[in-house]
Amino acid sequence: MRSDRWKNNSNPDDFMGKGRSLKDKSGAFFHLVRYAANFRWLIAFALVLCLVSNVLALLGPILAGKAIAEAAAGAGKVNFTKVFYYARWMLVFYITSSLLTLAINFMMMHVGRWVGRKMRRDVFDKLTRLPVRYFDQNAAGDIISRVSYDIDAACLSISTDLVQIMTSMVTVVGSFAMMIYISPLLSLTMCVTIPLAVIYTTHMSGITRPLYSRRSAAYGRMNGRAEEIFSGQKTILAYAQEDTFLGRFDEANNAAADAYYKAQYQGMAIGPSVGCVNNIGLSMVGMFGAVLYLRGVVTLEHISAFVLYSRKFSGPINEIANIINEIYSALSAAERVFRLLDEPEEEPDREDAEVLEHVKGDVVLRDVSFGYDPGKTIIHHLDLNADAGKMIAIVGPTGAGKTTIINLLMRFYDVDEGEIQVDDKEIRSLERSSVRRAYAMVLQDTWLFGGTVYENIAYGREGATREEVIAAAKAANIHHYIMLLPDGYDTVLGEDGGNISKGQKQMLTIARAMLYDAKMLILDEATSNVDTNTERQIQAAMRGLMKDKTCFVIAHRLSTIQNADRILVVDQGNVIEQGTHQELIEQKGFYYRLYASQFE
Repeated sequence: MRSDRWKNNSNPDDFMGKGRSLKDKSGAFFHLVRYAANFRWLIAFALVLCLVSNVLALLGPILAGKAIAEAAAGAGKVNFTKVFYYARWMLVFYITSSLLTLAINFMMMHVGRWVGRKMRRDVFDKLTRLPVRYFDQNAAGDIISRVSYDIDAACLSISTDLVQIMTSMVTVVGSFAMMIYISPLLSLTMCVTIPLAVIYTTHMSGITRPLYSRRSAAYGRMNGRAEEIFSGQKTILAYAQEDTFLGRFDEANNAAADAYYKAQYQGMAIGPSVGCVNNIGLSMVGMFGAVLYLRGVVTLEHISAFVLYSRKFSGPINEIANIINEIYSALSAAERVFRLLDEPEEEPDREDAEVLEHVKGDVVLRDVSFGYDPGKTIIHHLDLNADAGKMIAIVGPTGAGKTTIINLLMRFYDVDEGEIQVDDKEIRSLERSSVRRAYAMVLQDTWLFGGTVYENIAYGREGATREEVIAAAKAANIHHYIMLLPDGYDTVLGEDGGNISKGQKQMLTIARAMLYDAKMLILDEATSNVDTNTERQIQAAMRGLMKDKTCFVIAHRLSTIQNADRILVVDQGNVIEQGTHQELIEQKGFYYRLYASQFE
């Protein structure tokens, strides 16, 4: 499924549309336009105000020229009443124009804020629909960079650059029209400077566009490196690798700084260069204006007004050159956001997909083969029968494929060959979400969200009572620790449970899984962070609570799975041995050697 198939293209909130290419900046621009289209009437009103504001501002030079002409009448001939009349209306027009521009800015800030909120909402919605493969292949820091920096850059362009572009375009067109009206001959000087400015700006935009794209990508890589360092800070300190990781960050930081410098160096040269061309044009106006004045072709009033209009004409052209620099930067950032939104989503469920209900927990894997990359098979022709209510342990060396089996059971990935059945139903014929709801899952990497202890345990089971939460906590042997916290079950945990120990976090996640109403349970090294005595208590309690539930356990410590109904020994994607603990010990094979290496 592609993201450009968003729900219903007739919906005004469907911003992506079909068939839109993201290979160039125009694609990103049109995507931004589709977002802003929800405020098309407000933007249209802002355009009208912009037109009115600039027309008022453009009347100023005419009035200024008339005031100068009156003041130049000579001593005793100056009509100060007319001079003050023109000056008063100039003040009224300029003040009104400024107030209208302020109102336009507030309107566009509102549009930019809404677009930013909508884009972040769409990105987060998209992230929930992306396959696990995307997160395996992209750094978290780079994704965060797209959600924060890139969206902010794009929305700031809508809030500020769009207003400046509208104002500048109206000013340029209006000023040029007034210059032609005042003196067509003097306007010919613009025929030299305008083509020079356009040719130069077009040439430089071709240079700066790829530089801004590289800058955005470099910032994403730097954020990914920073996220890696922050998440592993304790490990870095424990191994005294601060200098090593500082060097790695410096490398990413220098690359980002260099990309920023190259983009800005080329981009910032546009404004001064165009300004130089405009100043040449102003010099030509002064020179040819003097000649025409001496020949009586134009008056002092005309020259004064023409010079003011030429300044109004050249100023926005210089601004537009600078704004183009900022717009290309914003479009490069927006392109990264829309590229994420255009990522292929998880394959949709079949049209006739069933909802997995009334789960018993019979799981069968038949001739399953799978590889994360084409041509690199990890699981080879795996067969497994897990009867309802049985405990299946999966053991083997690192990289043998244990976690991959769990990914396949949960449909984080679909098998390349063979099939997986739950209660005699092939899981690809079932709704993916219903398959995942059938499992409770406890991983070695614990995850807690900002909230109370009670909320973290009750997570995933709507309407859980306090008594049920406490019972699950007691079964997981965490109740005693919870009662020692300042507010007991109402204690608010920090980010990812930062104010409790790692072992306590793991027991909280175990309590959460025990409370979750699922017929199947996956434990991936779920007791690796608790001491041996607590581990035994949890195992005993878990066996009682998981009665009539199918349990898949990945374990490196073989002492935790001696009571398993079936143990699969996996090596290089193949099940090389299976049986009970005692049967495998008697075989004196691979499992026996693993067991002996831990206890002898």
